[in-house]
Parts: sequence; C-alpha cells; structure tokens
Amino acid sequence: MPRLPRSLVLVCLLSVALLSGCATAPGRTTSDDPWQGLNRSIYKFNDALDRAAIKPVAQGYQKITPSWLRTGLNNFFSNLEMPWTMVNDLLQGKPQMMAQDTCRLVLNTVVGLGGFIDVADHFDLGEHKEDFGQTLAVWGVPSGPYLMLPFLGPSTVRDGFGRVPGYYGQPLRYAEIPWETKTALSVLDVVNTRTKLLSVEDALSQAYDKYGVTRDAWLQRREYLIYDGNPPELALDEDAEDMESADDSAADNSPVTESPEPSEPSAAAEPTASSAP
Repeated sequence: MPRLPRSLVLVCLLSVALLSGCATAPGRTTSDDPWQGLNRSIYKFNDALDRAAIKPVAQGYQKITPSWLRTGLNNFFSNLEMPWTMVNDLLQGKPQMMAQDTCRLVLNTVVGLGGFIDVADHFDLGEHKEDFGQTLAVWGVPSGPYLMLPFLGPSTVRDGFGRVPGYYGQPLRYAEIPWETKTALSVLDVVNTRTKLLSVEDALSQAYDKYGVTRDAWLQRREYLIYDGNPPELALDEDAEDMESADDSAADNSPVTESPEPSEPSAAAEPTASSAP
C-alpha cells in the first residue's frame, strides 16, 4: 500500500473538526399505505423476478467470489456513490459531514486503490449514505404514501421523485469508458448489493406477511437514515401509537350497548344517600 500523505490526513481531520453542520428538522416518513393492493401486486412481481433470476445469480456470485474480493468491490461501489452523497450533504446544510465525506473520497480514491481499500475507516471517517430523497425530507417535503416500485423495490412518493436526480448524479454515467463496461459495472453493482441481502433471507422467509415485514423494515430504516442514525422515538413510534389508539377507540365503541352493569350500583346508592338524616 502507498505511504499515506500526512499533510492530506491533517488537512482532512482539521476540516472535519472545524466545520459544524446545521440541518433543519426533517419531514416525517409516514407508514400510510393506501395503495396496498397495487403495492402487493408489484411486490409479487419483484419477488418472482428475484427468485427466478437475481437471487440465483447472487448465490452463484457468492460461491465463486472470495470474500476479500466482494469486500473490495463493495468498497469500490460505495466510493462511487460518495460524490453524490457530498452534493446532498451540501444541499442539506451539513458542512461537517460534507468535509468528512470529501476526505473519505480523496483518501480512498488516492490511497485506497480507487476505493477498493477502505483507508478512511482507519481514521474514523465513517461512511454516510445521503441521497436526494433524504434531502427532500430535510427540506420538509412530506413523504407521501408508501410506494412499491417495479424492479426498484420499496419507496415513498417523495423518495420516488428523489431517484430521478440521483440517477443523473452517479459518476459512472459520465465516465469516459465503453458503454459495455458501464453496463457490466452496473449489473455487477446490482448483483453485489443483492448478495449482501442473502444473509437476511431466512428471517424474511419465516415471516407470515413478507410484504408487511419488508414495508415496515424499510420505512424504519429510511427514517434512521434521514435522521443520520439518531431518530427521535416519536418519529418511529407515532404511527404505531396512532394505530393502537385507533384500535382502542374501536374497541371502546363496539360494546357501547353493554352498559347496564355500571348503572345498577349507582341506582342502588341513591336510596342509601336519601335515607341519611
């Protein structure tokens, strides 16, 4: 490995220490699912496509590829996402995070062999995941209903719109390489991402409602990312509490006709009170 430039590390660490972020309060990600019928149909289509093509390829990729190579490729693709993350850091008003991500990109690209080696992690320059959907949330844009997208998977209306500028913000689109290489790298990115999800297959396969588990897990994970790993409890639990209160109110309203029992003691109490001198 090349010798680490101390001046570069010093500048990066100082910039991270001096800058401070100031993000506004993000918009809530609700669990509203009014299009559940359509979403479930799209989920079945995506699941069938995954079981027929994507998952078998990911399983084969995992078998023939050594773990060190998968780790290097994962680092490489994460490094490719860093410029777009930095743009969203800026749009969200997070200069400290932008400085840290800039240092991470420079170190991993220059010293980490184009991003294959995560050098920045040794300097506590952790990885962030910021996209335009999160930026819209920070700007206060409501999430809108939950939305299952064909081929792309779970989303919301807000995050669906956020994917459009994210598509044009990927550096690979502007790399001066043959389109065949770009296509191969894009496919490899999808397969590599799907391989990382193989470890959660067993837990999901035992779920009674895979669609519901996928939706709830994705929404909570999305809220976690929007709040930079520190979501307030209200942001995660408010919808569940609303649903519980709705169920309680429904339960309270259903036995309204069965209320003669509490009235009997009160009626019996009246003569004792009137007989007192």
